[in-house]
Amino acid sequence: MSVAVRVSATTSNLGAGFDCVGAAVDRVLTLEADVGGRAPLTLQRAGTLTALSAAHEHDLLVTGFHAACDRAGRAVPHGLRLRASSSIPVGRGLGSSAAALVAGAVAANALLGLSLSDAELLALGTEIEGHPDNVAPALFGGAVLAVRAPGGAALTTPIHVHETLRFAFAVPGFGVDTHRARAALPATVSHAEARAAAAASAALVLGLERGDEALLAAGLEGVLHIPYREPLVPGFAAVVHAARDAGAAGATLSGSGSAIVALARLEHAVAVANAMTRAWRALGIDADGFVSPPHRGGYEVALAPKAAAPGAPPASDFTRTEIS
Repeated sequence: MSVAVRVSATTSNLGAGFDCVGAAVDRVLTLEADVGGRAPLTLQRAGTLTALSAAHEHDLLVTGFHAACDRAGRAVPHGLRLRASSSIPVGRGLGSSAAALVAGAVAANALLGLSLSDAELLALGTEIEGHPDNVAPALFGGAVLAVRAPGGAALTTPIHVHETLRFAFAVPGFGVDTHRARAALPATVSHAEARAAAAASAALVLGLERGDEALLAAGLEGVLHIPYREPLVPGFAAVVHAARDAGAAGATLSGSGSAIVALARLEHAVAVANAMTRAWRALGIDADGFVSPPHRGGYEVALAPKAAAPGAPPASDFTRTEIS
C-alpha cells in the first residue's frame, strides 16, 4: 500500500496576529509514502526541498512521521520510503517546516491506519513547532485563529476572509533563519505596546472578515515583532511602501520573513505583487511575486500512483480520495 499527501503553504502572524493567525495559500508540498525498501529509510527530495541539507533522520517530513507513530504507540516500519516535492519556498516565512511536519504525520496516519484525529495531529505539530499558527491552516485550510485554551490545548476557529481580498506576496532571494528571528524578539514589552497589540489583533480579524481596509491597515502593524525583525530583511520599508502605493491596505512580514505579504483587493493584487518585487529588484535583490486567495481545502490524502523511479519527484496528478 502507498499513500500520497498534499499540504499547502501557509502565511502567519499577518502583523498583529503574532503566533495566532495563519492562512493556507497556493503553494503545495506533496509527499508519497510506502513500505518495501531494503534500507530502514529512503528519502527523496525534489523541487524547493533540494535546498535542504538536513540528514534524513533530522528531516521534518521524517520527524512528523515519527511523531505520529509515537503518538499512536506504533513502531516506525522498516523499509519506509518517502518521496517529496514542494513548490513552497524554504526559509521565507511561508510555512515550509509546518507543511513538512503535517505531511509526514498525515502520511503515517494514513499509511499505517493510526486513527489519529485532526486534533491529535494539531497537538503533535504544535508541540514540535512551538506554536499553532502555521500547523492549523496547513491541517484545516483557510484562515485560522489559533489560541491556547485553558489547560494548554490549542483551540482553533476559522476566520472568514472577505471574498474581495487576496494575499499578494513578494519572495526575495534571501531567507531569514527562524531561530535568529526568534532571538531578535525582546523578553518583555511595555504595557502600552501590549495594549496596542491587543487592539491591532482585533482590527486584523475584523478587517479580514469585513474586507475593511482601514482595519487591515491597523491590523498589519505588528508591534510585538515587526520592529525587531525588520533589520533582518533588507528593503522591508521600501517594499511595504511600494505595496501601499500600488493599492494594498498594508503589508507585513509573512511569518518571520523574509517574504512580505500584502492584503489587497482582487483588482489591485497583481499590481501590488509586481510593485513589491520591483522595489526589491531596484535595490539589487532578486524577488518573485505571486497572488493567492486563502486556500480553502485542508490537507489531502490520496491513493498514490505507481511508485516513481528512483530519484524522480512524486507525480502531481493523483486521484483524491479524502479531504480533511
